[in-house]
Amino acid sequence: MNWHSSSIQEVYTQLDTDKDGLTDEQADKRLEENGENVIEDGESVSVLSILIDQFTDFLIYLLIAAMFVSLGIGLLPGHEPEYVDAGLIMLILIANGVFGFIQDYKAEKSIEALKDMSNPNATVIRGGEQMEIDSRKVVPGDIVVIEQGDAIPADCRLIEQSNLETDEASLTGESTTVSKSVEPVGEYAALADRKNMAFMNTTAVKGRAKAVVVETGMATEVGDIAEQINEAEDTETPFQKEVNELGQQIGYGISAIIMVVALTQLIFTSTSPVSILLVAVTLAVAAVPEGLPAVVTLTLALGSKKMLKKDALVRSLPVVESLGSVDVIVTDKTGTLTEDSMTVKKAFFDGKDFEVTGQGLETVGEFKTDGKTVGREEITPLVECGYICNNAKKNNEEGYFGDPTEVALLVSAEKAGATPEVERVDSVPFSSDRKRMTVVTDQGTAYMKGAPETVLERCDRILEDGKEVELTDEKREKILEKNQEFASEALRVLGFARKDAGDYENPDDLESEMVFLGLQGMIDPPRAEVKEAIEDSRSAGIRVVMATGDNVETAKAIGEQIGFNPEGAITGPEVEEMSDEQLQEAVEDVEVFARVSPEHKVRIAKALKANGHNVAMTGDGVNDAPALKASDVGVAMGQRGTDVAKQSADMVLQDDNFVTIRDAIAEGRGIFDNIRKFVNYLLSANAGEVLVVFLGVMLGAFLYPEQFTGNAEALILTPVMLLWINFVTDGMPALALGADPKSDGIMDRAPRGSEESVINKRMMASIVGMGGLMAATGLPAFFYTLQNYGLIAAQTVLFTFLVLAEMARIQVIRRRYNQPLSSNKWLVGALSGSILLQLAVLYTPISSLFEVASLGIGTWGAVLAGTVGFMALSFGMSAWFDRLFSTRF
Repeated sequence: MNWHSSSIQEVYTQLDTDKDGLTDEQADKRLEENGENVIEDGESVSVLSILIDQFTDFLIYLLIAAMFVSLGIGLLPGHEPEYVDAGLIMLILIANGVFGFIQDYKAEKSIEALKDMSNPNATVIRGGEQMEIDSRKVVPGDIVVIEQGDAIPADCRLIEQSNLETDEASLTGESTTVSKSVEPVGEYAALADRKNMAFMNTTAVKGRAKAVVVETGMATEVGDIAEQINEAEDTETPFQKEVNELGQQIGYGISAIIMVVALTQLIFTSTSPVSILLVAVTLAVAAVPEGLPAVVTLTLALGSKKMLKKDALVRSLPVVESLGSVDVIVTDKTGTLTEDSMTVKKAFFDGKDFEVTGQGLETVGEFKTDGKTVGREEITPLVECGYICNNAKKNNEEGYFGDPTEVALLVSAEKAGATPEVERVDSVPFSSDRKRMTVVTDQGTAYMKGAPETVLERCDRILEDGKEVELTDEKREKILEKNQEFASEALRVLGFARKDAGDYENPDDLESEMVFLGLQGMIDPPRAEVKEAIEDSRSAGIRVVMATGDNVETAKAIGEQIGFNPEGAITGPEVEEMSDEQLQEAVEDVEVFARVSPEHKVRIAKALKANGHNVAMTGDGVNDAPALKASDVGVAMGQRGTDVAKQSADMVLQDDNFVTIRDAIAEGRGIFDNIRKFVNYLLSANAGEVLVVFLGVMLGAFLYPEQFTGNAEALILTPVMLLWINFVTDGMPALALGADPKSDGIMDRAPRGSEESVINKRMMASIVGMGGLMAATGLPAFFYTLQNYGLIAAQTVLFTFLVLAEMARIQVIRRRYNQPLSSNKWLVGALSGSILLQLAVLYTPISSLFEVASLGIGTWGAVLAGTVGFMALSFGMSAWFDRLFSTRF
C-alpha cells in the first residue's frame, strides 16, 4: 500500500488500528506474525572456514602431493622416506597457512568491530496508554510518540505533528533536515519528498509527533536496502581472480614439465623410477612459488597500515590493490566533498552584498563587500538578529547543538562579535505553515527570522544607514531579486527583521509592522582541499562523478565550484526512465547526478562497470549500502557513516574526506607496483630453477649417463636445496619488496586497464628471459665444477649461484622504477641476512643437512663468474625489453 498517498483514516482501516493504538493481545499476535522489528545481518564467517581457506589453493595441493611423494619413496624396496624434504615442505605449508589465517582473521575482526547496531526503546500508545517498549517489539498498527532527539523505530505514517523535522541524510542523502506534515502526498513522490512519513534509522531533530507504524524490520525502507545487501554476491576482486588463475596455470605447467621430464628419462635413458620420482619432487618444489601467498598477504597488510595512517581503514586486504586500478570515483556530496555543516557565505544588508569568509564551524572570518574587508560593526544588526532569534546552543566543551541552519547563524554572529547577552521572555515558534520564528528579549525587542517572502510580508520599514525608512515596493522588489539571486547559487536564504515589541495581545500584533534588516544565505560549502584533489585524480586518469540525494540546483552549484561540469546533470527520476543501454551511454559523459535513490546508485555503478570501468563508490547512509556492494571498491564514511554502510564497504574513511580517497588510490598504485615487482621476481626466479633442473637433468643424462642414469642420488639440485633457495630468496627479500616506497610520479600515470593483468607481455617475456639467463649462466658453472671437483661441489656451486643470482635479480627489477637499493632499508637488511644465512649453510655444521661442500677459491670463482655474467646479461636484456615493449613496467 502507498501509505504516503493515503489519508490517515485509510491507513487506520488498512492496519485495523486507531489513535488509541493496539491492545496487548493484538500487538502480541502481530509480533508473532511479522517477527521482531530488527534488520537481519548476513551470515558471519567462521574461524574454521578462514583456516580452511588458507589450504584451498592449487599450488598448495601440488606441494602437499610433493610431500607425500617424498614420504612415499620409503615404501619402495631398499629406500628410506625423505623425511627432511617432507618436513620442510610441511613447515612451509603450515607457516604460510598460519600467516594468512592471522591476516584474514584480523580483517574479519575489524568488520565485526564496525558493527554497532543498537535497539533503543520506543514510546508507544497501546490501549490508550503511553508506555516504553523495546523497539524490537514494535509492530504495524502501533501508535508511536516521537520527541526531539528520538531515533525513529520503524517506518511510520504521521498522524499528528508539531514543528517536526527529521534528519534523513543516512537514508535519502538529503543534506538538510526535512520539515514534516500530515497531509497525503502524490502516489509517485520520491522517498525524500514523502513529508508525511518518518523512516526507521532516521532521527527527529526538532519538534514532536505521533505516528502509526506501517512497516517494521525487513519490510521497512532500511530493511529493503539490507535485503539487497544480503542478496548481493561477494565477488572476488580482479586481483584475487588473477592470483587464483595464476596458481592454476603454474600448477598445470609444472605438471606438464614433470610429465615431459619423466617420459624423456623413461624413453631415452635408463634412469631408475626412484630417480624419476625424486626429480618430480625437485621440479615441483622448484616451480611452486610457495612464498607468493604470504608475500601478497603481507604486502597488502603493509599497504593497509599505510592507508590507515592516512585515515583510510581497509576492511578487505585485496581491495588495497584494487584501489590502484580505479578509473572512476562516484562520490557523495554531503560531507565528502563538502564540510557537512551549513555555513553563511553571503549576506545582504543596508543595500550592499557581503561575502562571508571562513570554513565550517570556525568562528574566524571576515565580511567583505566589493572585495574589501569591512568593519564588523557594519553587519552587526543583521547577524545579531540571527544570533538572538535562534534555538541552537553552544557548549564550549562539546561544540554546537541544534538545527544546522541555526548553528550557521550562531557562527556568523560570532565572526562579527555580535553575541549580546539577552534573555528570551516570549517566543512564537517556527512551523512549516508559518515559515517564520519570532522571539522577544528582556530588553523589549522582537526579532524575527524566516522565509524571505514571509518576513517581508510582515515588514513596513527597512533599516538603512542606521535609520528606519519606508519599505517601498521598489525596495521589496530588489530584496526579492536578491533572494532569487542567492537561491540560484544553491544558498538557503533567510530573511531577518526586528522592532520594539511594545504591548501586544497576540502573535499577529507582535509579528507586524516590523523593520526589515536583510538576508543571510548559507550552504554546506565544499572542503577547501577537495578541488585540488579532484584535479589530481583527473590528471591521474580517474573520472570523478557526483551522485547525491540533494536537489539538482544545489548539486550543480556545488559541483561547479569544485570543478564538475554541471551541464547535462541527471536526476534520479530521469535515471528511472532510462534503459540500461541508455544509462551506459549517459554515464560516460554526465558528471552530476542529483536526487538519486539507492536503486539509482546501484544502476549507475553497474552501468559504469558494464562499460569496463573499475569503480569506487563513496557513501555514508543506509541508502548507499547496495551501491557500495555493487562497486569494485565501496568507500564508507567513518565519522558520519551508518553501520550498514560501513559493513557493506571495502574501505572506511576515518576523516570522511575525498582527499583521503585520492591518497589511498596513490597508495594502491604503489602497492600494485610492489606486487608486480615480487611476482616478477618470484616467477622469474622459479622459472630459472625449473629450467636449471629441467635442462640440467636432460643434459646430465646425455652428457654424463654413467653419473646420472643409474644413481638415484645424482640430482642437479636436491629438493632440500631448492626449498632453502626459495626460503632465503623468496622469503625475507621478497617480503621486503612489499615495503618499497611509491615511485615518483605515480599519479601521473593512467590507471591500469580493467583487462590488464599483473603479468603483462613485458613481464612474461622478463620471466622467461631471465629464467633462461639463469640456466645459461648457472649450468656451465655446474658442469665445469662437476668435471673438476665432483658432483657435491657442483651442486654446491649451482646452489650458491642461484641464491646470489636471484638476489641480484631484485635490483634489476627495481631499476625500472628508478629506485636505488638504499631507498628501502628493509630490503638492504633482508639481502644481507640472506647472504649470511647462505654462508652459514656452507661453513657451519648445518651443512650436513644440505649435503653441501665448503667452497674454495676455485669453486667460488665458478660461482662469481656465473653471477657476474648473469647480472651483465640481465641489465642488457631488461634495457632491450624496455625498447621492445615501449614500457618499463
